[in-house]
Formats: sequence, C-alpha cells, structure tokens
Amino acid sequence: MSARRVANVLQLGIKELRSLRRDPMMLLLIFFHFTFAIYSAANVSMELHKAPVAVVDEDRSQLSGRIVGALLPPQFKAPERVGAREADEGMDRGRYTFALDIPPGFQRDVLAGRQPALQVNVDATQASQAFIGAGYIQRITTAEVAQFVRPQGAAASPVELAVRMRFNPNLTSKWFSALNELINGITMLTIILTGAAVIREREHGTMEHLLAMPLAPVEIMAAKVWANGLVVLVAATLSLNFVVRGVLDVPVAGSVPLFLSGALVHLFAATSMGIFLGTVARSMPQLGLLCMLVVLPLQVLSGGMTPRESMPEVVRIVMLAAPTTHFVGLGQAILFRGAGLDVVWPQFLAIAAIGAALFAAALARFRRAVAEQA
Repeated sequence: MSARRVANVLQLGIKELRSLRRDPMMLLLIFFHFTFAIYSAANVSMELHKAPVAVVDEDRSQLSGRIVGALLPPQFKAPERVGAREADEGMDRGRYTFALDIPPGFQRDVLAGRQPALQVNVDATQASQAFIGAGYIQRITTAEVAQFVRPQGAAASPVELAVRMRFNPNLTSKWFSALNELINGITMLTIILTGAAVIREREHGTMEHLLAMPLAPVEIMAAKVWANGLVVLVAATLSLNFVVRGVLDVPVAGSVPLFLSGALVHLFAATSMGIFLGTVARSMPQLGLLCMLVVLPLQVLSGGMTPRESMPEVVRIVMLAAPTTHFVGLGQAILFRGAGLDVVWPQFLAIAAIGAALFAAALARFRRAVAEQA
C-alpha cells in the first residue's frame, strides 16, 4: 500500500473516531458493557450461599446430630432446630428455604439395614437455590450415613476418588462469568460499532462525500476496521485491568498481552463481519435485528455460555467456521489456564484465516453497496 493510501486510511480512521465521539448513546453502550454489565454478570451467582434451613430432629441421635452439623456455611446458615409446626410456618412466611425432617428411630433403622426416609421440604419459589440446595442436602446426608455405618477400623473402599479442582479450586462462578462476559462483549460491541458506522455514513449523507473523493472502497473499509477495533481494544484493556482484576479481584492466570494480541486478531474478523451486516441492513433497527440473529447464536454456540462438548457434533463442526469459537477457546485457555503461544497458535491461525475470508466477503459486499449508491 502506498504512502498516500496509508495517509488516507489514517485520516479516515480519525474521522471515524470523531464521529463516534459525537454519538453519546454508542459511547454509553461501550462504557456500560465494559463496566456495569461485566460487574453484574460476575455477581449474579447460581451458587448456594447462606441458605436458611430448619431441622426437625425427631430422632435426637448421634447420626442425626452429625447430619445437622454437616450443614455448614457458606452454603447454609446455621441450622435452626424447630418443631414441625414451626418449620411449616417458617416455610410459609419465607423464613426458611429448606426444612429437613429426621424421623424418630432413624439411626436405629439405619444400623438395622433398613432404608428410612428423610423428608426435605423446599421453597421452590427460589428456583435456583431450591434445585442446587436439595442436591447439596442429599449428598451431605448420604456421605454422613455412609461414614457412620462403616465399621470402626474397617478398611476404606477399594477405590477412592481424589478430586482436585484446577484453575478455580473453590469453584467461584464470578471468575468464569466476569472473563466470559468480557470475551463475549468484545465480539458483540465490535460488530455493533462497525455496522453502526456504515449505517451512520448512509443516514448522515457522508457516504456521498467520500465517494466524491479519490478514495478506494478498501481504504474506507480499512479505516473503519482499525478505528472501531482500536476503541474496543482500549475499552477491553481498561476493563480487564480495572474492572475484572481490580474491582472484582478476579485472578488472570495467563499473559494479558498475549490475550490482547489474540483479541486484536479477532477484532479484524469481527469488524469485517460488522461491516458486512452494515451493508446488508438499511437502518439502525434492521442492524439491531441482524445482530440479534447473528451475535446471540455466536455467543451461545461458540462455547462462551455452553460447553462445546455438550453440543451435537454437527453444531461443533459448523461452528468451527466462526471466529468466535476460536477466540473463546483462545481466551479461556490464556486467562483461565495460563496457556502460552505454543498452545494457542492454532486458534491464532484459524482466526486470522477466517478474518481474511470475512474481510474479502465484506469488501466485495461494500464495493457493491458503494456502486449502487454511486
């Protein structure tokens, strides 16, 4: 590319930045997503935390005491020993989420080899806690009963499963949610910004001015790519350092510069996709609908919300053609597991190849749109 073309691309990109500066709603969207949206996603926890539980202990045995003592924080509040009537009234008034009823003779029946039943009443109006907490109580009860009935000094089970949590030992959902929201936001905002930039040119009538100048379509498109990509990259960098690592105190296992390098390559593909959608849509509402049809499936099926291993094989194969699939894998490998370039270089190459194909397709579509407008 000649020096004149480089200067044209640079000046056109500066014009894009000035246009964005005069668009307060778009600036607000960028600020909101890389701050409050990430913070909110990180703090919407699906984990059980300090759930109130009542215990109706009609057995008053050593085994029932062990079960009650195993309902520990932070999953549960300290269990309250109440009567059956008090437990029912507390459930009706929303004081308790769970009420565990241990029947009389429970320990005797367990030691006799019978299978006595425990009753767990659950307030299902708190759907997430009800589902998770019932499973917690079942596992705790089963473990305590199995340990209690094991004969003193008996050998342990011939097979012991030793579970070690890597990369997130406490299974803190905030770590995963914050970083995943950042990764998904980079894709979504890049597509919206570049698509809106094309629509803005058409609505404001500045596209005709550009066509009257000695500018090639590739120069106009390249300017939109670097300007909008730069905005998202700067916003993502600030969000990663000040919101994710600072306010939320989420540890980052790998190299931040390596992740940002991968984001830079992905921005090339995402901006090309945004320009393509901007040439298809004729107005901002149409662009919004197209983004819903394109961005949401990309986020859901790329592994950012649902593990790709749980998807049908056909979906996994088709989604290999999407740059978001490789970017999510790259981002999770670097930020969660501390992977280096020797591990994620295939994702870098895949994103670059898909980005080149998207850029070529967007350029062809952009040229056609410019020719129709001229």
